[in-house]
Parts: sequence; structure tokens; C-alpha cells
Amino acid sequence: MTINQTPQVVTIAGTDSGGGAGVQADLKTFQARKAFGMSIVVALTAQNTLGVQNSFPVPCDFINDQFNSLAEDFKIKAAKTGMLADREHVECVVENLKKVDFGPLVVDPVMIAKGGHALLKEDAIETIKTKLLPFAFLVTPNLPEAEVLVGYPVTTEEEMKQAAVDLQKLGVNHVIIKGGHLETKEAKDYVLLETGEDYWLKTKRIKTIKTHGTGDTFSSCIAAELAKGTSIKEAIYIGKQFIQGAIEEGLFVGHGHGPTNHWAELSESVEEIIE
Repeated sequence: MTINQTPQVVTIAGTDSGGGAGVQADLKTFQARKAFGMSIVVALTAQNTLGVQNSFPVPCDFINDQFNSLAEDFKIKAAKTGMLADREHVECVVENLKKVDFGPLVVDPVMIAKGGHALLKEDAIETIKTKLLPFAFLVTPNLPEAEVLVGYPVTTEEEMKQAAVDLQKLGVNHVIIKGGHLETKEAKDYVLLETGEDYWLKTKRIKTIKTHGTGDTFSSCIAAELAKGTSIKEAIYIGKQFIQGAIEEGLFVGHGHGPTNHWAELSESVEEIIE
């Protein structure tokens, strides 16, 4: 009997009751990319497209139970983290990652929700830098998250490059600095691979507020591809195609920052630029 041959991937994150971000977005993305998705819930949120109304961290004992439950039955080939709430929960996740083999880890350092609600307490920043990032195969911060992690402004392309170098020094293999917050005509992300190869991924900028969960969706697509055995460079490119398509083929859900479209086709508008 064939057991555990289907690519399997897990998200370690918080939920989104509105379905556009967090664990829900991750699972939708895993399914769209034909990887079997699982979840370890670190926190629960009450939220919609207008914002986060409340959040509740899951007790660490129960997080331990979730890790143990998945490890004893499944063959997980990649993992990603999202909302981790606070220092205690970051440490809990790290201690569990030391005990299991869930494959390459994609860290999406979620800190602030679109509506401004803090999804990570300030006391957890140093723990992420010193304890979680050394486990990371890839980290995918946007500009505000990169600034918090490196401790200086990241507002230009040159600063994005320097931030990627400094994040690699923390033990991360590969880095993507997402440039969506740059005030430029086109959206550009900077990629620095473990080999030293670097390049930009450029796409057309779309004027829309339907961008809830973009970071979760991008990172979870990459994790799904890694679980399937896709190379890191190809996984990143597919991730960018996936999230660009999810934004281009917008949905009409809710009254605020609406979700992206997880059943959209891969976009053909992604361009790789080597300088």
C-alpha cells in the first residue's frame, strides 16, 4: 500500500475568520497548487475585511499536541509560519521545530494586519531574529517588517539589498524583500539566494484595495512548491505568478480590504531582472 507519497505541507499560523488571510488563505493556496495542506493553529482571530476585532493565542500545550499529532502520522515536506502572536508562542514553535522534520521552513514574519491590528507583540521581535530565523530556509518580509528585523529604514532599492544581506547573516538561506510599499510605477521584489545570486521580480502595479492576505498567499504558494520538490528559484517565481494572478483576478467580498482570488490563474506578467 502506498503511504504518504502525496506532497504534504503545513502552515503554522493564526486563523482568519474572514477567510482571506492566515491559515484559511494558506490552505486554499496549498490546495490550488496541488499539495495536501495541514495546519497548526497558533492563534485565533475574529476578523473581516474591515480589520481584526479580537485575537486569542492558543495555549502552548495544545500547540505541542498539534505538532506531535502531525509528526506521528504524516510526511510533511515543507512548512511555513505566519502569525505567531508573542515571544512565548514563537519560542513554543521553535522548540517544536527542533523535534520534527517538516522540511524547509518559509517564514512570513507577520506583524501588523491590513487594518493596523498588531499580530505580533514587540517582545517577540528579538526571539524571531535569534531563534526562528536561523531555522528559516526562506524569509519573506515586506518593507515595514524588514525595517523592524534589521533596525534601520528600508525605503529604497539599495536599502532593500542591504536588508537582504543582513537578514542572511541571521542564518536564513534565502531572502525576499517585498517592495509593494515602494512608491514606484512598477512593483519590485528583491531576491537574494544562498548562492549569492540576486535579482528582482517586477510586475505591473494594480490599483486595488483587494490585497488582504497577499503575504500569506505568496509565502504559502512557495511552501507548497517546495513540498512538491520544486527548486527554490522556481518556487519563488511561481509564488510571484500566483499572487499576481490572485490580485489581477479580483474578488468582490466584504466592505474593506478584500481578499485575493485563490482560484486565479498564474499571471504571465512577472518579469525577472538581473542587474
